[in-house]
Amino acid sequence: MEATAEETVERSAPAPRRIGLVEDHESVAIGLAAMLAGEPDLDLVTTAGSVSELLSAASELDLVVLDLRLADGSTPEQNVRELRERGIEVLVFTGADNPYLVRSAARAGVLGVVRKSENLRTVVQAVRAAASGQQVVTTDWAAAIDGDPQLSNVGLSPRQQEVLTLYASGEKASRVARMTGLSEQTVNDYLGRIRQKYADAGRPAPTKTDLYKRAVEDGWLPVPERNQRA
Repeated sequence: MEATAEETVERSAPAPRRIGLVEDHESVAIGLAAMLAGEPDLDLVTTAGSVSELLSAASELDLVVLDLRLADGSTPEQNVRELRERGIEVLVFTGADNPYLVRSAARAGVLGVVRKSENLRTVVQAVRAAASGQQVVTTDWAAAIDGDPQLSNVGLSPRQQEVLTLYASGEKASRVARMTGLSEQTVNDYLGRIRQKYADAGRPAPTKTDLYKRAVEDGWLPVPERNQRA
């Protein structure tokens, strides 16, 4: 018996991303669940008040949305590292009222930071991007790590700084070559060396988005401005 068109589409559709939420305020948990309820590609499978409680309930997750202040006394750094050791990526969902906590989570390797006060569309987009393994670069993330004294200096040369700034700001390697008077191969060689320097400093940057984050961290690019609301 041949499958109907609807059945074929259903079978070919990818499984929804499995999301976990660590949050000890019931109202926030209910709110995020309502935001994601209408998104067929995002499935909030479990909510818990601590990371240990969450992992005991569901370990096969694509992403954990994490509050920074939890009643169990755990630190953001501890929580992020525990989740990442299980192969689970993390998106911070916070009031962003404590830059130190945001900074410690960013240092531990979260994919991004999104405020609880953001509108529905912004929150859903951030969750979707992070659940797919993409970096979520926001003003709060950038401001938290801006000037962080624990960021290791990678010692880029002036020419490497120029290439990084142009490339990380969105230019293609071929365009960077034309703007700097270098060959495209030389630009790619520079980018390879830049990535290696960041990796050696314990600040890996395998993707272009990672390079953008590193450029903001080190002051080569400005901290992005928050969109003005009407």
